[in-house]
Parts: sequence; C-alpha cells; structure tokens
Amino acid sequence: MNVYTGEIIIKDKGGFEVFNITEKVKEEIRKSGLKDGTVTVFVPGATGALTTIEYEPGLVKDLKELLDKYIPPGRNYHHEERWHDGNGHSHLRASLIGPSISVPFVNSQLTLGTWQQIIFLELDNKPHTRKLVVQVVGE
Repeated sequence: MNVYTGEIIIKDKGGFEVFNITEKVKEEIRKSGLKDGTVTVFVPGATGALTTIEYEPGLVKDLKELLDKYIPPGRNYHHEERWHDGNGHSHLRASLIGPSISVPFVNSQLTLGTWQQIIFLELDNKPHTRKLVVQVVGE
C-alpha cells in the first residue's frame, strides 16, 4: 500500500461559493502514480465542506436556496454571542455537509457517476485561501 499527499489551493471571495474540484482531484491521482485505491479530500477549517453534486447552475442555486431556508445567515446563532463574527450559519452548514469526501479510483479513474462531480463549498462570510488536503492511498 502506497500513500501520496498533495493539496488543492482555492482562493474564494467569501460568502456562499461552490467550486468543482473534480479535475484537480484527478490531477492529484495522476501525480500519485497509483492505479487503484481511494482518494480522500479534506478541508482544514470549520466553515468549508465537501460533497458531490451534478454541477450545473440550477442545482447549485437550489443548494444555496436549501441552505438559506434551513440555516439562514443573519439569524441569531449562539456562536455569535461569543465571537460576534456573523458566521454561525457557516459553521452549522459545514458541520451538516462535512469536511471530507472519499472516492475509490480504478485504473487511475475516479468511480464517480455520469453526472457526479466533487465540489468544495465555501460557506464562510469572509474570503479565504483554502488548502485542501488530498490523500491518495492504493497500489
């Protein structure tokens, strides 16, 4: 079993942003030189998240509307009683979606479905330069 660790850099503007990182993940698998295994992507930080989606404008908009409905910005969150940074909703959204995703690959190809892409969601209300950790494990 071999392990390769790389990173994906994402510069965002703050606020809700969705980035299709599928090609960047494929590039990290290519760099690893591994043929079969699993790739895990992890975001260090409490206000970013990773998942899969059919990455098209309508569904991205639907996702934002869903999060705005159930975890809206501007509501009085207990987190803000301590920090006063206006991002309680960002933390809750990230906790609900999750900080990592793992996808198997075979013959150096991700096993994603036809319309499935890996996305990073920036959920904080301020800009970041994110360094996503990509770990490829396999043979």
